[in-house]
Amino acid sequence: MNLNLSTNKKSTCDILVLGSGPAGFAAAYTAAKNGADVILVEQCGDIGGISTTGLMSHWTGTCGSPLYYEILRRSAEKNDFKVDNITLIDPEKLKTLYLEMLDEAGVKILLYTFALDAICEGDSVLGATVVNKSGVTDIYAKITIDATGDGDIAAKAGAEFILGREDDNKMQPATLMFKVGGVDYSRAAFIPSFETTYQTEKGELQALAKQHIPYPAGHILTYATTLPGVVTCNMTNATDIDGTNTEDLTKATIVCRKQIDDIVKYLREFVPGYENCFVISSASLIGVRETRHFKGKYTLTEQDILEAQVFDDYVVKDAFFNFDVHNITGSGLDKTGAQKHFKQNKGYTIPYRCLLPEVKENLLLCGRNISGTHIAHSNFRAMPICVGTGEAAGMAAVLSVTKEKKTTDIDATEIRERIGI
Repeated sequence: MNLNLSTNKKSTCDILVLGSGPAGFAAAYTAAKNGADVILVEQCGDIGGISTTGLMSHWTGTCGSPLYYEILRRSAEKNDFKVDNITLIDPEKLKTLYLEMLDEAGVKILLYTFALDAICEGDSVLGATVVNKSGVTDIYAKITIDATGDGDIAAKAGAEFILGREDDNKMQPATLMFKVGGVDYSRAAFIPSFETTYQTEKGELQALAKQHIPYPAGHILTYATTLPGVVTCNMTNATDIDGTNTEDLTKATIVCRKQIDDIVKYLREFVPGYENCFVISSASLIGVRETRHFKGKYTLTEQDILEAQVFDDYVVKDAFFNFDVHNITGSGLDKTGAQKHFKQNKGYTIPYRCLLPEVKENLLLCGRNISGTHIAHSNFRAMPICVGTGEAAGMAAVLSVTKEKKTTDIDATEIRERIGI
């Protein structure tokens, strides 16, 4: 295909948000609710990224974000069946809720649209070129927010990054989530972490999974849902995947789909309550945990998290999760990870500087592609924390537009005051 860029359509807005996962949704909603003209670009046919299209089971970890708690409250109100745990996700209900909230705020949504390239002038990002069935459009914006997870447009703009962990660029494995029905909840085993063991008459379930589910899968993670008899399974696994490479994404999807039948056989044979289970749905978006880590004005480290740092310019507070590093070479938890053995229970803050690429203007990062180390990222990639960074990015963008200031000149104190943290 020959793209004649000189004939691209043109569009303008105050704030352009690329990617509509929890971070991108939060950025777009916050910005529009505070009066900005916002365009939200999403490559899939639904809002929500991994939280919906990726069939995520629940909101894991937490964050002191008012918007996060609004999402939880409004999601719970939509549940068909009363459940005590309001962090459980019904993806179909959440898809609709996101759309309702964006409509309330007045966000212009472009689904089925890929962010193709950055529009730059020197070190300033002026927007992005997007492509969809209607053609190619240059969207010019006063502020561009990259919430693509992989930082696709930040990378196109020339923002500095590294892939994966610092010493060898290896990245956490990819997963395709799926749901099974026909589970007897009165006897069902729910295994929430790699470090959770469950003894049965036939043996311990994690050990049995390693024996009976083909490599590189070989663990059990099962979660309750909002629906009777339905369980979400986080059990497929594809290693040595670069989520910025289309061939690898295709490979991961094929590898994970081929594992589902063997996983179901294992569940039926060994796991109490799953004797008659069957697949009812699977994600249409492969779950990529880690790709680019951008170099920001500050890089959050694992030590910052362990020491519960409170930064002067924090814009996210009470972030809490563990070091959820999935095994880079196989199934289970990586030797560098810590789940139930994670000892820091105070939470931590994230500074505004982590959202600012070091040498780019008019560009903000949010979600899992903010500036942080490989280990720190395994914590702040949790979806509630992504909502927090998205909310902060959206508010920072609004202040930049209304005050006609560079993003680097926005006071974090004012961001906090406007968010209410």
